Amino acid sequence: MNTNASVHPTAFVEPGARLGDGVVVGAFVYIGAEVEVGDGTVFGPHCVVHGPTTIGRNNRFYAQCAIGGDPQDKKFAGERTALQIGDDNVFREFVTVNRGTGNGGGVTRIGNGNWLLAYTHVAHDCQVGNGCVFSNNSTLAGHVVVEDQVIMSGFSGIHQFCRIGAHAFIGMGALVNGDVPPFVMVAQDGYGRPRGINSEGLKRRGFDADRISAIKRAYRTLYVSGAPLDEARAKLEDMAADSPDVRALLDFIGNGDRPLLR
Repeated sequence: MNTNASVHPTAFVEPGARLGDGVVVGAFVYIGAEVEVGDGTVFGPHCVVHGPTTIGRNNRFYAQCAIGGDPQDKKFAGERTALQIGDDNVFREFVTVNRGTGNGGGVTRIGNGNWLLAYTHVAHDCQVGNGCVFSNNSTLAGHVVVEDQVIMSGFSGIHQFCRIGAHAFIGMGALVNGDVPPFVMVAQDGYGRPRGINSEGLKRRGFDADRISAIKRAYRTLYVSGAPLDEARAKLEDMAADSPDVRALLDFIGNGDRPLLR
């Protein structure tokens, strides 16, 4: 353990854990033997971190986070699996993040600059990108892929093996059981359904009017025109020649284990 880390007298850090410079370990925290923590990361009181887990720099874990625990999967038989967390993430109170499973890739990953608010859950083998916001009580089932800059509103949930494309917005309470393409906004109606594109979020991230217009045309082709999926994809192929954003949306379609949400 690095002597430059600050460890509260009531905390317990197992021999073999590696703490970077400036790490702060609060009261009653437990850190397991196979945990590696990057410089400047802070653990609030009563956090529990099991390994194998690698945590990057300047992360902030608030009270009662449970990180790196065994996957909640009946098939898990104690095989060696891992959790990898990047830099500059915020984990608010009671966030839970599980390690992977042996038959599901073995690793759960969370990228950089994400905000996981109170009571959010990231299950085994999930892959989360960068700059996402998971609002209170939002939940990922196992094997979910969440690309960059996704916003999940409170009490939303994603079915196992679904993919959520970059810049998508999942509305409050929406339950998603299919793949959500990039830029699309989903709102609750029983199970969540597409309800346009995340125009406001795109504007905030510097998308100009031409880019947003191209994405809107692609959305109308896919969701409003009434065309069968194969016909819509053919039309999107033509549109993608002039728009990298439409190309990203088209590349996303049809590459997952779950059906496209339509």
